[in-house]
Amino acid sequence: MSSPWQVYIVRCSDESLYTGIARDVEARVCQHNAGTGARYTRSRLPVELVYHEAVPDRSSALKREYAIKRLRPADKRRLIAG
Repeated sequence: MSSPWQVYIVRCSDESLYTGIARDVEARVCQHNAGTGARYTRSRLPVELVYHEAVPDRSSALKREYAIKRLRPADKRRLIAG
C-alpha cells in the first residue's frame, strides 16, 4: 500500500512561503535545505516546515496545492496558524 500524499508549506529564510507536495515531507524538507529541492527555495535557505496535510492521492494533492497557492498571503498565514 502506498503512503498518502502530503501538501506542505515551508517558511523560507526571507519569510516567504513555498507550497509543495510529497509522499515523505521530512525527506523533501531535507532536500530543500540541502539545496536540491525547488529552485525557489535554493536562494532562500534554510526552510522550516510550518504546515502539512494528508490527502488520499496525487491528484488530490495537486489540486489542494493549486488551491493553496492561489490564496492571498494573509489567508495562507491563517491556514498555517490553524
